Amino acid sequence: MAGKRKNNPAGSTNSYRGDVLRVLGALKVATTDQVQRIGAPHLTFRHADKETPSKQKQARTASHTAALSDMRGHGLSENGGSTETGDALRNLTPKGLQAASYELNRPVTEMGSTARGAGSSGASHPMAVNETVIAMLRPKPNMARLAKDSAEVRAAAQAVVDSPDGIGTIASFWTEVPLPATGTWNAPGKGGAQADIVLTAPQDGVPLLFIEVDNCHETAEELADKLEKYARFFKRKVKDTDGKERPMWRTRWTVPQGRPGDAPHPPVLLVFNRIGERNPNRTVPRLQELTRHLWQGDRQRGGHHLYDRKIPIIAVGLNQLREHGPAGPVFARFGRSGPQTLLEVIGNPRREAADARQQEQDKARAAQYQAEVRRAAQEQAAKQAAEREARRPVCTGCGAKFTDARWQAAQPKDWGATKDSHLHLCDSCKAGADAHEADWQEHPEPLPEWARRKHFLRYASRPRCTECRAAFTDERWQAVERTGWDALPQERRPTLCGDCDQRQEIDWEEAWPGDPIRRDQGQEHDQAVPEQKTTGWFSRLRR
Repeated sequence: MAGKRKNNPAGSTNSYRGDVLRVLGALKVATTDQVQRIGAPHLTFRHADKETPSKQKQARTASHTAALSDMRGHGLSENGGSTETGDALRNLTPKGLQAASYELNRPVTEMGSTARGAGSSGASHPMAVNETVIAMLRPKPNMARLAKDSAEVRAAAQAVVDSPDGIGTIASFWTEVPLPATGTWNAPGKGGAQADIVLTAPQDGVPLLFIEVDNCHETAEELADKLEKYARFFKRKVKDTDGKERPMWRTRWTVPQGRPGDAPHPPVLLVFNRIGERNPNRTVPRLQELTRHLWQGDRQRGGHHLYDRKIPIIAVGLNQLREHGPAGPVFARFGRSGPQTLLEVIGNPRREAADARQQEQDKARAAQYQAEVRRAAQEQAAKQAAEREARRPVCTGCGAKFTDARWQAAQPKDWGATKDSHLHLCDSCKAGADAHEADWQEHPEPLPEWARRKHFLRYASRPRCTECRAAFTDERWQAVERTGWDALPQERRPTLCGDCDQRQEIDWEEAWPGDPIRRDQGQEHDQAVPEQKTTGWFSRLRR
């Protein structure tokens, strides 16, 4: 303990010294009150029992005052004058900026200047910048550190905890950031701007936001000139590490790429602190007209606008921002009617709504197309099934349609495959026919008398029709026999019974009416062979 007192005579702790480094590293210059409100907001609710506000303020800032005293002894901080109200200003030395870079996890080259001399004229603008940061942050007290405090203190702190959140942390803010239109980041040339605040809080939906604070001393023309410098900076391109040209601001800050045709520049927020003689209600309309070419988008059919390579310019009052915070509908974007929240005002809600409607329409069209495809497929399948049913064979024995298995079995086979014995019969009729044939073979029918008188026969037993498998009648059997020298004329279809032969004849007549070949075949046996006339010398000898 003695060693700590020797190094830090004011009795400060590492926690409070870290608060000082983080706050002054980001804001460059601040009062002890501002350091306490950002670094340890739970202290704001203590010491409510003090007699006067000044004593309450002195009590709640005592810890950070001690930290600043010890840091000044280590050469990390220094006094920077005082505000118009008499509050002491504090800033870091170059050694302190280096220490703050570790607390903020930033390169030393991005820490900026030490802000010496900022309090020589009261530092009204830096104080407005700091109050803007606090209004955007809306620091929430740590309730665990108020566990031993009274119920009234805890209730007041809980009300702040339950209020809408702010944006980012103190490490999300940069102040006095040069935006070089010429030169480099570390050595900016002429014609560039300097952002009062740069906010990067992608975790809260704000990837990049530039903030300009005006104490209502500047005219609309002066503000328009500053925004023109922003436009020059946004348009500037440099070669990146991969050798490709990119906007200069993208080489330092990471922002999602906009979609083609709608890739706006980063937004710029104008915060008006009404302590000057100018009225923002008159300045803003004039400023809108002067900068219309910088922010006006292209209207689309859906009622929304596209802001490709345009700057979203937003205006808000510091008092409104302090009261409602970023979640309050107090921001006015140039070109839009009605106040919005910060996330709404830096985005494009109408385009997002139009995109959502378009996606729903595309989804509905896709669903309708898929339904039509399914319906067409079902209709095609039904048509093919109907056509297949129309081609399904019918049993010539009982008239029943073939089953799929029977139809497949009756299909023509490859060479060498066993041929089905009854192609025109269903399974039941085929089984009956096979049983009848087996019985026929075991108990053959005796030959009729006319067959026994034949010298030899074409059929050793009563034949069966190859179409309907019916046994031949005696007349049909005798008609198709053509054995011996006294054979009858050849039948056209000797393997069919009389009924099937007649049906085939009718089908042939319908398909080939007046067929001369068939007519000649029927007449060739009726014509007598003419007697040949003998000529020549041998015939004369016979005479």
